[in-house]
Amino acid sequence: MSKLQLALFDLDHTLLPLDSDYEWGEFTIRLGWCDATDFKRRNAEYFEHYRAGTLDIHDYVRFATQAMRERGPQAALQAHEQFMTEVIGPALRPQALELVQKHRQAGAHLLIVTATNDFVTRPIAQRFGVDELIAVQLERDAQGRFTGEIEGTPSVRGGKVERVQQWLSSRSLDWSDVQATFYTDSLNDLALLEKVSHPVATNPDEKLRSLALERGWPILELFS
Repeated sequence: MSKLQLALFDLDHTLLPLDSDYEWGEFTIRLGWCDATDFKRRNAEYFEHYRAGTLDIHDYVRFATQAMRERGPQAALQAHEQFMTEVIGPALRPQALELVQKHRQAGAHLLIVTATNDFVTRPIAQRFGVDELIAVQLERDAQGRFTGEIEGTPSVRGGKVERVQQWLSSRSLDWSDVQATFYTDSLNDLALLEKVSHPVATNPDEKLRSLALERGWPILELFS
């Protein structure tokens, strides 16, 4: 019996030449939703913590969702439509769309596996034609309003492996039942890179590039 082919994609700096979480924060500044000086400083600090692998994801999500929690779901959705038009649309690259399409045409099951939250990334995944999204799930109350907390295991670092394992288990599958390829730019995703059959360092940061060269992993410069 042939194994299920999986193509797993990180999103920020992998399929996109930007960080959608960070850019959403910058976008809310332009909307006037938050104090430009303080928010910009803290947003940059959290981004550096992420790059260093030291981010407290729960603290960050409370910070990142505060502005839209104050304005409510409808205003947040309207703002996100504008964000998609002004920020994400221009950042979509043919090379990234073609990479996803290549795996689709080969019959692989496609998943985007990202440390950015599902509110920001669900419409982006849809623009890539990917229905399956593993992202940080924002908790919502009975009225559908964001609480500032995370539901379940956050898909960050080793949490990505756990979340993909949950996805497999929900389909009565295990890692031995699949041939998985994973594209990512960051050493933050080392646990999942080491778990899949075919790791691909994609637009890699310096640390991941060095490790990929050491281990003989393919390096893909998607945007060069």
